[in-house]
Amino acid sequence: MLVRRGLRPRRARRDLPFPPDLDEAAASRISERLGHYAFRLFLRGAILSGGPFLPREATRYVSAAEARGLAEGLVELGLAVRAEGGRYRLCWPANSFGGVLEWWVGREIGRRLECEVATGVRSGSPGVGGDLDVLAAPEGKLVYVELKSSPPKHIDEAQVASFLRRVRALRPSVTVFAVDTALRLSDKVVPLLKRAVAASDPALPRRLFRDNWALAPHLYAVNARQNFVENICSAIADGLLSLSPPAP
Repeated sequence: MLVRRGLRPRRARRDLPFPPDLDEAAASRISERLGHYAFRLFLRGAILSGGPFLPREATRYVSAAEARGLAEGLVELGLAVRAEGGRYRLCWPANSFGGVLEWWVGREIGRRLECEVATGVRSGSPGVGGDLDVLAAPEGKLVYVELKSSPPKHIDEAQVASFLRRVRALRPSVTVFAVDTALRLSDKVVPLLKRAVAASDPALPRRLFRDNWALAPHLYAVNARQNFVENICSAIADGLLSLSPPAP
């Protein structure tokens, strides 16, 4: 689908804290744990630590006892080992949490919507920087999901502009700007995107539910409140429905 759009896609190098050729049972266990927001925050902190870490250093959002439990969860999954001084060490260090988020969201979209998915793809288009995080092909339509693991305060106009350059090069049927945060998007992210797309429809932006938004025709912004993947899939469903003619 990308080649038909004149692009020259290629896979980016996978940056994961586990082997990319996991068996299905191990992948399912990791995916199930990633469904918990606190676990994602903890793993992100462990990756960013850059070396052996104390559980309380990986996240400030849970108690010391809960942090220790999350660290032991990494050990049970085979992602970390215990080190000296009460520290833990990841078995396969990664550079960032982005690769994990792409792997998990791509896997879950493919499973829930029963469609082909590709993650971490470079477009090959001149002047279009960054990876295409998650691409899906439900019902012969191209869906693009841009993932952000940083909180909304770190998302700026330059990132939004880069994202929209990728959208214009790709011309997907449905696009979702997905921020893995429980914080509101309506304070900063939605206004940023609204200004950038300059939608002429007075009914937009439109709240889908909670803090998940339709920003322009077939362009959505969602956060991780309650269930990140469900929010993404709901936005995709709304986009696909809007592409279909209304019932007579």
